[in-house]
Amino acid sequence: MSADLLVETAELIDVASVSYEEGAIADLIEARLRAVPGLTVDRVGDNVVARTDLGRPRRVLIGGHSDTVPANNNAVARIDGDVVWGLGAADMKAALAVMLDLAARVAEPSVDVTWLFYAREEVRIADSGLREVFDARPDLLAADAALLGEPTGGAVEAGCQGSMRAVVTLTGARAHTARPWMGVNAIHRLGTLLRLVEAHEPRTPVIDGCQYRESLQAVAVSGGVAGNVVPDRAEVTLGYRYAPDLDGAAAETALRALLAPVLDDDDHFEVTEHAPGAPPGLGHPVLQRLVRDNNLEIRAKLGWTDVAFFAEQGIPAANCGPGDPTLAHTAEERVDRAAVESYRLCLENLLTAG
Repeated sequence: MSADLLVETAELIDVASVSYEEGAIADLIEARLRAVPGLTVDRVGDNVVARTDLGRPRRVLIGGHSDTVPANNNAVARIDGDVVWGLGAADMKAALAVMLDLAARVAEPSVDVTWLFYAREEVRIADSGLREVFDARPDLLAADAALLGEPTGGAVEAGCQGSMRAVVTLTGARAHTARPWMGVNAIHRLGTLLRLVEAHEPRTPVIDGCQYRESLQAVAVSGGVAGNVVPDRAEVTLGYRYAPDLDGAAAETALRALLAPVLDDDDHFEVTEHAPGAPPGLGHPVLQRLVRDNNLEIRAKLGWTDVAFFAEQGIPAANCGPGDPTLAHTAEERVDRAAVESYRLCLENLLTAG
């Protein structure tokens, strides 16, 4: 390899970049990219975009987010043999290290390349740095295909599921707890709803050969008035991950239909947050070549990622990055040398194929 990618990853880990605090790492990324001849570099807030302009017939966008979740006693990188440990190692500073290395060392790619480093992916979609770039400079994100370095264990994870949060408010009638029969306990009503959610059988549709598995979970509850009052109001927040054969309207309709048997006329259902999914989208020749030339496994992306944003813009996109996705956001987050070097080789093959 042309660089010690574990050392490069460790250096990025040691630059703190918890969401909303990405200024320092954006400064580092911008400085490195501006030192590369032949790249046009633009900065929008704490987002950095570098582009080649070689007149190639196709343009590929390779992107990743620079932010992390808060530290969990792992803010400082540690290299132990062929493994680097630390916050964001898998999600996704190893991928960023590879991107920076290739941007500097592949001077004549066979496709034009847009290198995208964006802020605030780990927080609500309204604050996304990717959307900040799109609002200010949509021209910077133009591409024929996109590849995001989310941790996938080196596989290609196609598309992504939609993500919906809904707050259900159940009503009741207040009464003294010494005479509960005179009221209706809204918290007790939650039991019926929660049992319905718990018993729900998730769909597992297969789309373009990729099997998605939906999920529905209660993620927050609230209610209560006082220790001697039968509560007349209780809320539950539901998290619904749905397969990309549904759009947002169809997903909301399905969720409402599921809950309808336990909702009364005075109850309330509100979708409070929604990010649409994306179909697999692996039909583009660039993505097909990535899979074929590197003999990569293809599977469905069961979470949500920004491939959905590119799908909205009509740009085929997929997830592929080093590191175990199950280690992301944990105190045990790490990535090994073989995974990082294999990922670098995959991208180099993509950028230099004839």
